[in-house]
Amino acid sequence: MSRVVRDPVLAYIGLGANLGDAVATIQRSIAAIGALPQVDLLRRSSLYRSAPVESSGPDYVNAVVCVSTTRDAYALLDGLRELERAAFRERAYRNAPRTLDLDVLLFGDGHIESPTLTVPHPRMAQRAFVLMPLAEIAPKRVDAAQLRTVTDQECERLG
Repeated sequence: MSRVVRDPVLAYIGLGANLGDAVATIQRSIAAIGALPQVDLLRRSSLYRSAPVESSGPDYVNAVVCVSTTRDAYALLDGLRELERAAFRERAYRNAPRTLDLDVLLFGDGHIESPTLTVPHPRMAQRAFVLMPLAEIAPKRVDAAQLRTVTDQECERLG
C-alpha cells in the first residue's frame, strides 16, 4: 500500500538506459511514471545521449521528468523500482549497463539520508546527463556554474 503525504510535492526523476532499444524504453517509462497511482506527470525533458560515466557499454539515453505526487519519497521510489523490474533491470554490479535506471533526484525541498534513498541525489551535480535535462525543464534548479563543471562530459540532446 502506498504511503501518502497530504499536499502534492514536486519531484524530479532521472531516467537512463543503455541496453536494448533505450529510446523506446525511456519513452515507455515516462508514460509509465505518469500512470503510477498518485503521480501526475507535469514536464519531461528532451532525450539526451551520453557516454557511460564510471561504467561501460553502449551510450546511454537519458531524460528527466517532473511529477506532482501525494506519495511520500519512499513510496515513489517503490513505484520506480517496480518499473525497473518490469523492464528486466538487473543489478549485477555497481554502474553496470542497464535496461532502465530510475532515480529520485529531488523531492520537493526535502533532504533525505537513508540506506535506500538519498535526496538530493548525491551525484546529480556531477553528471551532465542529469543537469542538462533538468536545466531544460527546471532552469531555476540548475545554475550556470553547475553546468560549467560538467562541460567535459559527452552529452547531446537528441532530435
